[in-house]
Amino acid sequence: MFNRIPPVVKNLIILNVMMFLITLLTGNFMYEKFSLFYFQSPLFKPYQIITHMFMHGGFFHILFNMYTLFIFGSVLENVWGGKKFLLYYLVTGVGAAIIHSLVMYMEASSLTHAMQAGNFLAQEKMFALMRTPTVGASGAIYGLLLAYGMLFPNNIMQLLFPPVALKAKYFVLIFGALELFLGLSNTGSDIAHFAHLGGMIFGYFLIIYWKKNNRMYY
Repeated sequence: MFNRIPPVVKNLIILNVMMFLITLLTGNFMYEKFSLFYFQSPLFKPYQIITHMFMHGGFFHILFNMYTLFIFGSVLENVWGGKKFLLYYLVTGVGAAIIHSLVMYMEASSLTHAMQAGNFLAQEKMFALMRTPTVGASGAIYGLLLAYGMLFPNNIMQLLFPPVALKAKYFVLIFGALELFLGLSNTGSDIAHFAHLGGMIFGYFLIIYWKKNNRMYY
């Protein structure tokens, strides 16, 4: 079965697994170097906009992302071809990083105003924000879900929890709405909900651009 996986999806899975195994061996070194940090943090490096997509925070994190990459990525690579699929994957991953960084910028601006007003708790939160790493391919993965829903809107998808069948377009809408709700209502979460939305947003506009220019399939 592994030999039947399209080459770009296969190599992305291999690279992610290798990075995860190296992280298990080296720990904080990999997180400090290759995770995405806030752009004003002393730990930030420009290459992290790409490398954070190949880092993961735990076994179930990488398991879910790689399984979803295998399922949806294989379909999309077979439709688009390797080069276009890889471009889409990277654009959505970078888009996720951009949206997440914008959200962090708004949070940092709010904390700066609070610090100027003498709020010492805000200073602690700013310190934590500057040193909080963001990892995972989830932004690109949500971009793949969006692409599948746009290309195959009426395909039936079977959910495991809850065990219901939905058309792909409704599946994508529910996931997008859920991420928006969680991002707005659970600001202290360790999950970068707006990064997930960022992957979907950039994926949507890239697909619209391809459609308008008749470049969807070549």
